[in-house]
Amino acid sequence: MSDQAILRITREIKQIQQGSDLSLAVACQDSDIRKVQALVVGPPETPYEFGFFEFSIKFGRNYPAHPPTVQAVTTNGGRCRFNPNIYASGKVCLSILGTWRGESGEQWSSAQGLESVLISIQSLMSSNPYENEPGYENATSSKDKRNMTSYVAKIRHESLRLAVIAPLEASLGIRPDGTVVPPDVDDEEEGGDRDADDDDSFSSEDEEFRPFFDVRKRRFLWYYESYVRSIDKAEPEVRAQQRFERMPFEGEGNTMDGHFDYPELRRRISLIRKTILDETHRWASQGKVALLREAGIAVNLQRQYEQIREDLKRRNHFTIDLNLSEANPFVWELTYFGRPMTKLDGGIFRIRIHLSPRFPDEQPRVFVETALFHCRVSRDGVLCYFPKRLEEMRSHIEAIVAALEEDEPPYDPRITVHPEASRLFWGSPDDRKQYNRLLRRSVERSAEDVF
Repeated sequence: MSDQAILRITREIKQIQQGSDLSLAVACQDSDIRKVQALVVGPPETPYEFGFFEFSIKFGRNYPAHPPTVQAVTTNGGRCRFNPNIYASGKVCLSILGTWRGESGEQWSSAQGLESVLISIQSLMSSNPYENEPGYENATSSKDKRNMTSYVAKIRHESLRLAVIAPLEASLGIRPDGTVVPPDVDDEEEGGDRDADDDDSFSSEDEEFRPFFDVRKRRFLWYYESYVRSIDKAEPEVRAQQRFERMPFEGEGNTMDGHFDYPELRRRISLIRKTILDETHRWASQGKVALLREAGIAVNLQRQYEQIREDLKRRNHFTIDLNLSEANPFVWELTYFGRPMTKLDGGIFRIRIHLSPRFPDEQPRVFVETALFHCRVSRDGVLCYFPKRLEEMRSHIEAIVAALEEDEPPYDPRITVHPEASRLFWGSPDDRKQYNRLLRRSVERSAEDVF
């Protein structure tokens, strides 16, 4: 591969990593930039909603004259076909990849790149994927309509089971019996032995290279309520242990077989949340050990804290009070005083920032401990925010404040961390008025709770 092609691939990877599209993530190892792992987050209001679908992408020596090869990884060990165009074998059928015949103008051109490939894959994850199969796009019979409903139902179930739950259980060390063995305690059996239905949906060609574990955990906390709502809505629509219906286009060895078990998904998803929160709280004790050992990360975070404190003092910044919990640089306590003439005017909000000993590879988890009805704050207090520089805590502090104060955030359903608040905020004018009333009420209560 030419140096020019290597530079192009590098540029395309950085564009996605530094871009604002929350539905795409890419990573590669420095040893071979031609092999890329990609994560596509399932689009909202589809049966794939907020699932984490992983793909392995390889750039050949003739790139960009020819497209890269793409293999779906989230296939339950080659036993689950997630789409008419995403096979259980991992094959992705797209004209842009040269794996499917397409209309004129749909084929690959050197003007396209990694992002266009991922967007094309994401476009397959529609609200009615049944129509992706050639010959079924105009299906109108009553039987076809029943099949569409059945197909959407099983994709929704398996997206939760295999694209959300299974990879998170693996990264958290949750065994099938519900016991938890954190990966740093038992690296050789990460995630424990799994029953056959949950085999290897999270694995990749290189078992040691798993770049999206932290992304999945943070996003899970964002989307937890959406997952629960999906279960609440879908569970009454199927019978317990009801088998999936096989579609006309599903052939032997290329199917999505199984059965519905939403009570079990609810149990597992609740345990994942508890385990992530337990892991988050363990960071404090791990941080104390790092501090006693004078580890570089502890020294670095202590220095960053002191610099930010000094800067706030120098600028007479009265809207933020920043402290360390028990002098631990891995737990920051931020008190935010609502800025005058804003919707948060007069409010007092306590915010806790948990930092990992592996920062910045593991990003902070931020919780607003004061009850606040806000479209960027989940019911559990998880804050959705976006720092410009992941390695700088100053950038995190600025982004936390900006997320709270932003009056008119652009609509993006992938930041739906509080479904009810988001529905009101981006709804009708009357909905927005109701949102503002609930927000203002929580602001007033925040000050009352302090006094």
